[in-house]
Amino acid sequence: MRIFNKFRGTKGFISTWERVIRFRYMITEEAKERCRILAFWEEYGDEATKKAFGTSRATLFRWQKELSAAHGKLEALNKKSTAPRRRRKRIIPPSIETLILKERAYDPRISKDKLSVLMREDGIACLSASTVGRMLSDLKKQGKLPDRKKFSYYADSDTWREKTTIKHTKLRSKGHTGGLVKADSIIRFQDGIKRYIVTALDCESKFAFAYAYRSHSSAGAAHFMEKFKHVSPIPVTHVQTDNGSEFANHFDLFLEENGIVHFHTYPRSPKMNAEIERFNRTLSDAFISRNHSLLAHDIEAFNEKLIDWLLWYNSRRPHWSLELVSPLRYICNQLPEKSHMWWTDAVT
Repeated sequence: MRIFNKFRGTKGFISTWERVIRFRYMITEEAKERCRILAFWEEYGDEATKKAFGTSRATLFRWQKELSAAHGKLEALNKKSTAPRRRRKRIIPPSIETLILKERAYDPRISKDKLSVLMREDGIACLSASTVGRMLSDLKKQGKLPDRKKFSYYADSDTWREKTTIKHTKLRSKGHTGGLVKADSIIRFQDGIKRYIVTALDCESKFAFAYAYRSHSSAGAAHFMEKFKHVSPIPVTHVQTDNGSEFANHFDLFLEENGIVHFHTYPRSPKMNAEIERFNRTLSDAFISRNHSLLAHDIEAFNEKLIDWLLWYNSRRPHWSLELVSPLRYICNQLPEKSHMWWTDAVT
């Protein structure tokens, strides 16, 4: 298909367009300012320019020379890099290199701090650990130190493959304002049987939900979040979890499909999930500890009994943080008066 160009045959269009692009993207504001200073200098002289802009005569001549060398192109006045053209190159003495290679032959993971101590004890050099670390990096780049790679064994094909690390950027709830649900999981052993209870809590209203599962899978966590979203009296828009494997894959897919933002806590930072950790303790002390056998041998009956306890927790149990009212009563109190007529008894 032939493309029609309405500017075809217009004299000087291409050169004008190139100049516009160059002026817009290649010439910095500082270069434009320097050009204005040069114009002021040519009109009013050295003294007036120095008083007005504080620019020395030598600098003005240097700018003028650079502009003339570039045949008047303003990008010649762009600020250039001030990095030195010649930089010192780190040289590793042969004695230090020999010691590093020798010690690394015995222990490929010996640290820079320990190597620094060994150099000092042998009287070779007195170097800081950071200097030794930079030398280790140089030797790795030169290929003199092996770059240790991790491999995984695949039984189906009887092969070893190099592990590849995929870094995922995780959202944090720092600075977030508004509704936030925090989720976690509880692991319990009973009679050699392992069970998992997934829990969730709305931070503002303290409305809570929990459900027990046989496995620690992301499909179970996604099923739990679907149940929580269905029973929650308030919309679920943001969820915060730890970095457990159950809160990935199917769980992330469910949140994405429902437009729910997923926040993660920092590793080894349970205080970021303090509210749900406190609920887990209450649930463990008040319910799970009294139904261990039921959790292990009849998980369906355990969940039915757990739902009854959650109805009491959400509709009857007063909370200090809610001025001694239950979560559902707190939610009702936040609604406009006309909306109360639409609420029914939550227990029924």
